Amino acid sequence: MEYLDVKVLDEDGEERTLGEFVLGKWTILYFYPKDNTPGCTTEAKEFSGLSDEFKGLGVQVIGVSRDSPRSHQRFKERHALKVQLLSDPDARLHKVLGAWGKKKSYGREYEGAIRSTFVLNPEGEIVWKKINVRAKGHAAKVLEEVKKLINREE
Repeated sequence: MEYLDVKVLDEDGEERTLGEFVLGKWTILYFYPKDNTPGCTTEAKEFSGLSDEFKGLGVQVIGVSRDSPRSHQRFKERHALKVQLLSDPDARLHKVLGAWGKKKSYGREYEGAIRSTFVLNPEGEIVWKKINVRAKGHAAKVLEEVKKLINREE
């Protein structure tokens, strides 16, 4: 589980390993391309809107993008987001987990973040993943999956 050793930046710019954020807790780790873009804002607001339900299940929600910690702070303030955001400026975590790759936009091919979601159990193991998701309605689908996973564990 090499991904647990990848270093990321929290919202204050402190560098820590992913393991420091996720071990001991059920975690939804969702990757998105860019702060303050339409799809990414929709997804973050939907996860934030369900944050009480996730917390009630003992699950933390963490969004990850290449944006800076300062950008994350502004994004959270602007949209009253209730999710934690991590910065992966070199896309190391994106690449290790497969949330980075070839994309197409207006006929142009480029490398970038692939909207993806991972559910990690308290031991840090990935127990569910979805690569290349649609932002709208995704948080509710993840909530249903998490409920199933947690009920299986009990």
